[in-house]
Amino acid sequence: MVRLVRGAWKILVGIKDALVLALLLLFFAGLFAVLSARPDNKAIEDGALFLALDGTITEQPARIDPTAALTGQAIPHEFALQDVTRALEAAKGDDRVKAVVLDLDGFMGGYPAALTSVASAIADVRKSGKPVLAYATAYTDSGYMLASAASEIWSDPMGGVLIRGPGGSQLYYKGLLDKLGVNAHIYRVGTYKSAVEPYMRSDQSPAAKEAMQALYGSIFSQWQEMVAKLRPQADIKAMVADPATLIAAANGDLAKASMNAKLIDHMGDRIAFGKRVAEIAGTPDDRPAGSFRAIGYQDWLDAHPLPTTGDAIGVITVAGEIVDGEAKPGMAGGETISRLILDALKDDKLKALVVRVDSPGGSALASEQIRQALLQAKAKGIPVVTSMGSLAASGGYWVSTAGEEIFAEPNTITGSIGIFGIIPTFEDTLKKIGVNADGVKTTPLSGQPDIYAGTTPEFDQILQSQIENGYARFVGLVAKSRKMTPERVNEIGQGRVWVGGDARQLGLVDKFGGLDDAIAEAAKRAKLDPKKVHAEYLTEKPGEFEQLIASLLRESDDKDNDHVSADATTDLFARVGMERRAMLAQAFGDARRLVDAGSVQARCLQCAGLGPVAPSPEDTKLVSLFLQHAAQ
Repeated sequence: MVRLVRGAWKILVGIKDALVLALLLLFFAGLFAVLSARPDNKAIEDGALFLALDGTITEQPARIDPTAALTGQAIPHEFALQDVTRALEAAKGDDRVKAVVLDLDGFMGGYPAALTSVASAIADVRKSGKPVLAYATAYTDSGYMLASAASEIWSDPMGGVLIRGPGGSQLYYKGLLDKLGVNAHIYRVGTYKSAVEPYMRSDQSPAAKEAMQALYGSIFSQWQEMVAKLRPQADIKAMVADPATLIAAANGDLAKASMNAKLIDHMGDRIAFGKRVAEIAGTPDDRPAGSFRAIGYQDWLDAHPLPTTGDAIGVITVAGEIVDGEAKPGMAGGETISRLILDALKDDKLKALVVRVDSPGGSALASEQIRQALLQAKAKGIPVVTSMGSLAASGGYWVSTAGEEIFAEPNTITGSIGIFGIIPTFEDTLKKIGVNADGVKTTPLSGQPDIYAGTTPEFDQILQSQIENGYARFVGLVAKSRKMTPERVNEIGQGRVWVGGDARQLGLVDKFGGLDDAIAEAAKRAKLDPKKVHAEYLTEKPGEFEQLIASLLRESDDKDNDHVSADATTDLFARVGMERRAMLAQAFGDARRLVDAGSVQARCLQCAGLGPVAPSPEDTKLVSLFLQHAAQ
């Protein structure tokens, strides 16, 4: 009898749990349906399109980690370049948009080509007759590039503009490795392949310094030309050449010095700025001073989805570090991307393919895997065109060679044709603590690479020959793709990084243009009318739970859409300090990834110095532990 009761009770408990689970699933499904429903375009009310760019602008934002979101971890904001420019394009001709507001207080930047694209889109809005108002407590290079396209630039009286230019220091680990007894066995090809220099030197080599000075000089020159074009009244040269004198003349008041140099138009706090916007866009009822009628960025995007009419031009995005195997958006997994391409080729709906590259490279094996998948499209007679975004270096250029035509921006960072590999061994470390390694070997390669006793000359010779063979393969495919001799490719290769303008002169790039230009070219090659095609992005859609979390986060972010929130306020010292901490975390992360890499690398490590400072949570945690240890 007792067993019968217990059995019945277990059945009832099971039924109860199943019902609770079913109800929870129905609840979350309903909640997701409500949150993910696109707003009716007609429901958008008049106001200012509010772009609070509190993060970085990137080609493909990383997928949100639901676990991190639910546990309250800080999730860095990433804004898709194509979404931002699409939102601005849609705002030009819509009478409901009375102004565009740029909140740049939390802006952490982007690569030069991405910033130029957004600044040009902002300038187009201004040219259409709509006012564009920018606000930040303090501006540095990236934020000011966007602000310079605005019709009104506002700064807090305790802020201002400080232009620093690209460049700075990076970490070199040779001294530390020597102290620890770690032997970094480096296999590389390329005079300028400086990604491995931190493990073999205590400073930058003259060759690497020469190349980086040329690259940084070209990038900064283009930055100054763009800002001068967008804001001709600003005395950028004075602020760049002798900022200390300019600021001293204003008694140390950076905001006043910025006003004197006509870098900004108005000084005022957020309330004053909000009141100015309200004069144009209107004031919402029952809201505090400084509020204005606003159109949320995500709502605006949802009301203006990508077109779906006409023939489909596939766009496959290779963004972030190229890694072996599977990877979510934000990183380029060789297996993931090649599968997306091959699956799309099963459907005859695809008329042409554009490969959008925004990557510093990574695994040479994964890069080749992606290139081979692109060659399958060409084998089926499908035109393939390459569109370089901000960055298409090393493995990113390897992938780009599959295109019949390569488009880039004048300030795209590309080249870095070279490969390398690193294997650390710890025989000297063990000797320091009185530990030795010994054993029986049947061949010169037994146990290699031996992290306890070191590598053998035979093993080193084999690995170096593999690197040289891989470099020759890289040079060969570039030579074939670009119709050059291998000798010429080797001359402009050697791991050297080039800016888009130089790359075009050297023949590494065919034309200047953005993604739309590449899509139009692909359409022409497929004998289609470029005006009657649409881009079909080949990507893996996030699961419903991930979409739900993203929707919840979006709702949280948009709760103050009708006024500029003061939560993100950062003065100059706070902004610079935040950037330095992030750069340190990023440097530690780069070092960790290089040592952890399990395959031959075609990667441009120095390219990171020109992009946004956006370390991963793992890198941030690593540097926090380091700083805690250093303080003890």
